[in-house]
Amino acid sequence: MDEQELSEGFEAHFGELTDPRIERSKVYPLVEILFVMLCGSICGAESWRDLVTFGEDKLDFLQEYFPFAAGIPCKNTFARVCAALDPMQFRDCFIGWAQSFHTGLAEVIAIDGNTLRNSMNTATSTAAIHMVSALGTSSRLVLAQEKVAEKSNEITAIPALLDVLDIQGHTITIDAMGCQRAIAEKIQSRGADYVLALKGNQGTLNEDVRLFLESEAGKPASTAIDDMFTETDKGHGRIETRRCIVSSKLDWLTQKSQWRGLRTVAMIEETREIGNKVSIERRFFISSLPASAKQIAQTVRAHWAIENTLHWTLDVVFNEDKSRVRKDHAPQNMAIVRHLTLNVLNQAKKNFKNISIKGLRKKAGWGNATLRAILNQVF
Repeated sequence: MDEQELSEGFEAHFGELTDPRIERSKVYPLVEILFVMLCGSICGAESWRDLVTFGEDKLDFLQEYFPFAAGIPCKNTFARVCAALDPMQFRDCFIGWAQSFHTGLAEVIAIDGNTLRNSMNTATSTAAIHMVSALGTSSRLVLAQEKVAEKSNEITAIPALLDVLDIQGHTITIDAMGCQRAIAEKIQSRGADYVLALKGNQGTLNEDVRLFLESEAGKPASTAIDDMFTETDKGHGRIETRRCIVSSKLDWLTQKSQWRGLRTVAMIEETREIGNKVSIERRFFISSLPASAKQIAQTVRAHWAIENTLHWTLDVVFNEDKSRVRKDHAPQNMAIVRHLTLNVLNQAKKNFKNISIKGLRKKAGWGNATLRAILNQVF
């Protein structure tokens, strides 16, 4: 791919964003500002000043793709543009770009929220923003994100997120906060399956499922248990055994008719042995999947990729919790930039063996050839 093709590919997805500035203030084209933000983020830039330093040092490289006739904007320009940019339009551009190279193969899509802890603004009494994200656990792609409205919670954001995603044929996993009848209804109506974690937020449902599965699991030969699956991991001085028990015998469950598509209930029992200490934890789920213990166990385990692949990486590698970007739409827009960057790096990692995301960011900053190869991979 030559430089013109790459710049055209980038513009095809982000060139239609509405520029929030008045005409006389458009010294620096919006697409050039966004390109610096992406390339800078790939190479480790975390602040407005970082973007300026990156842009000035990499100007010759950046001019291979766009003119940059006015040079690199100052940090205040980056801050003002990011604060004013319409986050919903930016999100829609992001989703269109992510779907352009998403394989579409059936996979587990994990949905979970994360608070950008340092995005609160005490001067304006603005709370820290909370973003709900959807991650393709096999493709390692962030597929979409939705900001939780102030004085609200994930229960209202998850349906909005589902509305902008193409989930047909996929399996959706959500923690106990999202275990809601309306959410199960929406998932099924969009042609997807669900595995929803249970806790005490659904009346007696969690307790009813717990008592039933624990009682049946304790029997020498239960006719209510359809399938069981066990796997063991060893390492770091501990042994972890996970046992999944699944039942589709739900005639006893009075709430069954309230949950569209409900076919199975499951218990995952985790036994951890460290030396002479043994701990047992049990978690319970409802699902529209058939009674395959292995499938449900693997689906539940895949959900934790959103913690390890997304939230942990953003916090530890991108220092998201330390970001002091706070004004107007800037925190939400920068969260999208970080998601965009993480997608780019995860896709590029396929051609860079035995290197971490952190290492790949360093390598891109140290050498134009690596940065060029990363951009070519996704645009």
